[in-house]
Amino acid sequence: MTKPVLVKNTKEMFTNLDFPGYVKIADFGCSSGQNTFLVMSEIVDTINLLCQERNQKQPEIDCCLNDLPGNDFNAVFKFIALFKKKITSERSCFISGVPGSFYSRLFPLKSLHLVHSVYSIHFLSKVPDRLEKNNMNVYITASSPLCNYNAYLNQFQRDFSTFLKVRSEEMVSNGRMVLTIMGRNTIDDPLYRDCCHCWTLLSNSLRDLVLEVSRKKIHIGYMFTYAMISKIYLVMIFYRVF
Repeated sequence: MTKPVLVKNTKEMFTNLDFPGYVKIADFGCSSGQNTFLVMSEIVDTINLLCQERNQKQPEIDCCLNDLPGNDFNAVFKFIALFKKKITSERSCFISGVPGSFYSRLFPLKSLHLVHSVYSIHFLSKVPDRLEKNNMNVYITASSPLCNYNAYLNQFQRDFSTFLKVRSEEMVSNGRMVLTIMGRNTIDDPLYRDCCHCWTLLSNSLRDLVLEVSRKKIHIGYMFTYAMISKIYLVMIFYRVF
């Protein structure tokens, strides 16, 4: 579902920038493992095939992989050789790891041409403040007080606004941003099960596990994730910088 959108925006970005000789791409929330390079491979091949079709020289491409400092970047780098074997590039393709929170500035001003992120932006920068008792759940559920939902909503709004602000400073004019974000299709009932049922099951499982071992007082932590409202579960956001 997301591939046609990614390909379309990659082509439009590269064409609108008049086939530059250098392109810098950033994947935010890259995680680790072979899947890390799936999107980068698609972007690089799209650019190179477009150059062949238009009889243009292929650019040098700088692929920047971002995640939190705790991510296993060593595991990521082990797949670089395999990645370079698969791509259809006649020129240099550079890979770098960029550790840090994507809710902060990570790149120089006006340096990014294409930004991508898949199923990462719904993770908040922190657990919302002032959460009330939540019946031993790790997330908001149908039984949670409405103030807890509002706390998650407010934290998401702050974080997402920050993300867009810092990326707008880092991106060149006519750059493109493609984000895939978890969403929900319920508006009237923010605590409907489609956005939090899996966390309810996790809470119940953890609680039962702890009770099997100890009958002492249980302290439940909270998940820091939020599913924004949409009429579809998969939300694609295109952010074009002029």
